[in-house]
This record gives sequence, C-alpha cells and structure tokens, in this order.
Amino acid sequence: MQAALSAEQTSEIEQQSAPRSPSRHWVCWSGLSTLLGQLAAILRHDRGVGVALILLVWSAALTDAADVDRPWSNRELDPDSRAVLLVRAMTNEEKLVLIRGFFGVSFAEPRSRSGGAVGSAGYVPGIARLGIPSLQETDGSLGITNPYDVRPGDTATAMPSGMALAASWNPDLAHEVGSVLGKEARQKGFNVLLGGGVNLAREPRNGRNFEYLGEDPLLAGIMAGEEIRGTQEQGIIATVKHFAFNDQGTRQTTLNVSIDRAAGRESDLLAFEIAIERGHPGAVMCAHNKIGGRYACANDWLLNHVLKGDWRFPGWVMSDWGAVHDLGAAMAGLDQASGSEFDEQPYFDRPLKEAIEGGAVPAARLDDMVQRILRSMFAAGLLDSPAPPKPVDHQADDAVALKATAGGMVLLKNNGHLLPLDRGVRRIAIIGGYGDQGVPAGAGSSEVAPSNDAATIVPLGGSAEYVLVRRGVIHPSSPVAALRRRMPQTEIRFANGAYRAEAQNLAKWADIAIVLAVQWTGEGWDVPDLSLPSGQDQLIESVAAVNPRTVVVLETGGAVEMPWLAMVPAVLEAWYPGQRGGDAIVAALLGEREPGGRLPITFPESLGQLPHQEVLGFDRTGDEPANVDYGAEGSNVGYRWFAAQSLEPLFTFGYGLSYTQFAYTDLKVAGEDNLTISFSVRNIGSRAGEDVAQVYLISAPGPTKTLRLLGWQKVSLAAGEAVSVIVTADLRLLGAFDPGAHR
Repeated sequence: MQAALSAEQTSEIEQQSAPRSPSRHWVCWSGLSTLLGQLAAILRHDRGVGVALILLVWSAALTDAADVDRPWSNRELDPDSRAVLLVRAMTNEEKLVLIRGFFGVSFAEPRSRSGGAVGSAGYVPGIARLGIPSLQETDGSLGITNPYDVRPGDTATAMPSGMALAASWNPDLAHEVGSVLGKEARQKGFNVLLGGGVNLAREPRNGRNFEYLGEDPLLAGIMAGEEIRGTQEQGIIATVKHFAFNDQGTRQTTLNVSIDRAAGRESDLLAFEIAIERGHPGAVMCAHNKIGGRYACANDWLLNHVLKGDWRFPGWVMSDWGAVHDLGAAMAGLDQASGSEFDEQPYFDRPLKEAIEGGAVPAARLDDMVQRILRSMFAAGLLDSPAPPKPVDHQADDAVALKATAGGMVLLKNNGHLLPLDRGVRRIAIIGGYGDQGVPAGAGSSEVAPSNDAATIVPLGGSAEYVLVRRGVIHPSSPVAALRRRMPQTEIRFANGAYRAEAQNLAKWADIAIVLAVQWTGEGWDVPDLSLPSGQDQLIESVAAVNPRTVVVLETGGAVEMPWLAMVPAVLEAWYPGQRGGDAIVAALLGEREPGGRLPITFPESLGQLPHQEVLGFDRTGDEPANVDYGAEGSNVGYRWFAAQSLEPLFTFGYGLSYTQFAYTDLKVAGEDNLTISFSVRNIGSRAGEDVAQVYLISAPGPTKTLRLLGWQKVSLAAGEAVSVIVTADLRLLGAFDPGAHR
C-alpha cells in the first residue's frame, strides 16, 4: 500500500507551486498600483494600447487570485502533486463521496437513470465546491453499451469480440479500436471506460472468453495495453480487468482459486503487468472470485504487494459490482467500491467513516484512496476543462469495425484451394447460423446496440443466476445479403438448418455449400463442453455427406471441437465479428481481404486433453462454494500445457493459413541481456498476403518441455516481396519468477 506523503514531500510540492502561493498573490496586488502609474503615462501617448495593457494586467491578477484558491489547478505540476494538494483541501465527508460508486441505472425503474448518472454501468458523484467532476462509467470493451436502453435509442459502433481482435495479432489495430471506443465514450458524456479485459483463457469453456484476448500473457498484455492506450488518448480513464484469475463464470462469486504464486506471476499476472506497463490505465478493477482463500477485492498480496508494491501502480483499484464483502478490503488495497448497491451493505460509507473516526482505519489510508482516484483524473485531464468532444463519425468508426473484423479471420483449413470462392460458381447454398439476419455476439455487460441497425435477440431460457442475459444477440450484418450483393450472377439460397433433410436437399442442389455454425456464450454462463449446440455438428456432417465442396464458417466465442473436420475441405473461424461481420466474412471467402488472423487460443481435439475435464463447480447449484486448483498446469496455460504434456491439439495457438505461402531464412540470435532474433520473411506465392511471424522459446532440459511466445511481427507482403524482421525478447519470458527477488 502506498503511504501518505511525508512532510518533506508535501513541502517539496508546495515549493513547486510557489508561483501561485499567497505571498506571490500579495506581491501581485501591491505592485498593481505601480504598474497602473506607469500605464498612465502610456495612456497619454496611446490610449488604445494603454487600455489593452490595463485589461491584460487586471485579467492576470484575477487569474492569479483564482489559482491561489486552487493551487492544484497549476498544470505545470505532475498529476500526483496536484492530487496531493486537492486532497488537503477536502473534508472527510467529501473524501468519502469519491470512494463509493453507484449503479448508473435505477433499480426501481430499469429504463431510467440513477441520480446524476448519464445512464450506464456506474456513477460516482462529483464535488462541485472543488471542481471535481462526476465519474460517469460505461462498459465498453467491445463498444459503448446502453443497458436496458436507459438512453433511449442511443447506439454505438459494435466492434468484433476481444478474441477476434487478439486473432489479428495487430497492436496498431488494437490501438485504433481503443481510440474509437474512447472517442465515442466521450461523445456520450462518459469519462471512465470499463474495458481492458485481459483474463487468460485458462478455461476454454468460460462464457466470457469472447471478451478477452486469448491464452498467452504476452499477446494478451500487448493487445490490451494498446487498446487501453488508444482509449486514454481521447481524454478517458480506462481500466484493466478482472484482477485476477477470473477465468470462469461458474460460481465466480464464491469460487476460490489456488495457484502457486510464482506460477501466477508467470502467467495471468504477467498479462496484467504488461497491459499496465504499455497502456497505463487509470484504474484496475478487481474480480469477484477468491485467490488463496481471500476475495480478490480484499486480497492484500494481490493488491498491496503485487499491484501497488512490485508494479508501483499509481492509479486506483475499483471493485467489480457487488464484489466487496467486508470493511477489511480498504486496508487490503481496495480504493473504491463500485455499484455499492450490489454489496451486502455500503461498507465504504458509514462503516468506513466510523472505522476512521475510531482509528481502526488510519486517516492516511483514506487520503491515499482519494489521492489515487484524483491522480488518474488529473492524468486524463478531467479537471482541466478538456476540449468538447467531436461529433462521432459513424462511417469512419464503422470502417474501423470492418477492418478489425477482417483482421481477425483465421483460415483453419483449405484443401484443394477451395477458397477463395470462384466467382463463376452458379449455385451456392448457405445453411444455418441466422445467416439471413446477421451474425452472433456474446451476451452480458459487453452487449452493444449497433449503430448500423437494431440487433435481434434470441431468448435462450434457463434458470441460472444470469438468466436475464442468457440470450443470443444477432448483429444486423447478414452474410447471405452480403454474398448476394457481391455475386449478383450467382443463385444463392438459404436454409436455417433446423431440419437436416431440408439442408441436405439444398446442399445437393448447390455447387458449393456454406454452413454457418454458431456457439452462444455469455457473461455468467459457461458452456458445458466444446460441441456446437443444437445439433450443428450433425448438421455439418449431413451437409458434407452430400456435398464434398462444403465450407464451414465458425461464429464462436472460443474454441470448439470438430468431429466433422475430415469431411469438409475448408474451415474459416470468424468469432463474434461485430456489426460488419457479414461483409467481413464474405470478403474473406471471396479473397477480397486476406484472412490474416492467427489463433490466440488452442483448439483441443477433445476435453480429455484439458487439465480439467469439466468446469469446476458446474454440477453445483445455488451459491455453493467451489475450489479450482491450478496446481497441475501452473503457468502452462493453453499451448504451454499441450507442449509440456506432449499433446497434439486440433489446432495450436498461433496457427492460421493464408491464400499465399511464406518462407523464412537467415535466422540470427544475438545478445544475452537483450536477446534479439532476426530473420527474413518472403512471400513465395502468387498473390499478396499477410503473415504473423512468431518466435518461440523451446527448451527441454528437464522432464517437461517449455514453450513460450517471445514475440512476433505482422507483415503484409506483395508476391515475391521480402522483409527483415527483428524481435526483441522480454527477459521475463526467458526465465522463472523468483518470489524472493520479486522478479
């Protein structure tokens, strides 16, 4: 925990703000009569110039006086210093206001706003006396949300899923997406974006994997960091979440995670560390689950020792909604209780006030909590009268959504070069996947009302805790319509796939059959296995049995099994592709855009290859606690587990085909402390294409093999073109974490 500033540090800050001190204020006013006397002489010679100078001096004096009252307004000071000065001007009652947040939607009337909220996930009242604005918080990892349509008719650009963005392996694209999210958030009146999900896909059945960025800490950390950086450049505070080991939705509020601390620092926590280093988020959102028997939002080791100690994180820790369970969270490192109505009681209101007055919680701790919040607000410019937001350019933002979607398409199989599709083909059958309506999206707090048209909701039913968000969401970008626009000379027919006999008859008629396969996932509900639901595996087998030219397009939240893989010549993974998904899918099938994505997760051949055969706690009901022990795999998440166990997956992390071919030559490894790997990549095919050149550490000195991604570079090359690639390895990926040395 960061202690309150010492007297010496406070004195230094006061000296830095000396130009705005009361003594200077007195000198300014005492010298004014002298200046006016001198200006009188100027007036006799040039009245206009004299009046202008008098007004200038008068304005400067008034400005100086105002700054004396608010020394934290001095923009020449750093955010930490300004926060210290502002905290000193606050009463305890005002400090307590900033550390307690509320839900932005009224509980009494879900379609109305709560208090002074713009209307979204969260709201923290401001303090007008001191010029502190309210914190208006929105969910927005995949687009700015509008829960319960609380802002009637308000829409936003619906980006592809986090998994799709990670599949692009393109940090520049992540930064561009983050910029759009920040820009649209500001335009709607928000100043905090609750994005930056970086939990690793330890559990491939996790319902929220679609929001996150895959299974590797380097890839996830870099992509999240760039998205956060893009958001904060728009004058928005971004978060990184859910800290930490929040890797399944089942029993997430009672789940206790056990993991060796060194293994945690080499995997999940390393992803957060890299994201924070690269993006500098203003806040970290702690998770619902427990780690080592302590809730994440009251975990001294996680918050005080790792985050604020080893990483020296200067921002604040906000809780997830309803994740505060006792007052001890304040001393364990939690700075702000978010959505406090969801907690058993408002711990950060009267209980904390009484604890401070009684000495159980030091007053310095309250100052630290508030200082961290204000520090991030100053860093984002929230107290400095930022320029008004520009109107949203929906066409430009829509183009970014299309670019991001296309960049994450992964070509998994293409026997006989069936793809790209021959534009001369006469008959195409499209089957299943709501293809005549649009493309699927994940459910939960990340749902976006797309800006291009209304989404369609498919109720999925059930009686689980999250039944209200247990639904299918279809974004209005129809692959059927997109293909018809691009191939007007081709007869294209659609069947919804409900009846296999109908699908088979249509497949027999067609020269090419395209099956769109959907896997629904969402917040709070994990999938029990990796099959395609509602008999879609059997549907694909039926179609492939009568048409050997069958293409399967997967629209999934994560990995799925493929018992039909040997029967089909081509498979394209499209993920949840956002509001331009239909256009992007068709562009990839026709070769208008290169399917340049690579897998950010491993696709297992079967559940038997996973370290856990079932989602732990899935067979329990109610709020029964559950324990998940990551001792077996430790830091070997995803592809690292498969390497250590010598298992062959269906498709490995980093895999993806292209419509051209690439060759690698001239490998050189140099350095020790700063290890660099250089090589040449050449496009040896007949058309332009994109490649993701990846470098791995492979070592097997002991009983198990180590496999780790060290770096990558995405390149676009014309036919015959070559480029030199240099990758610098992060030293943290070359060794093991030493708990004693904290590195």
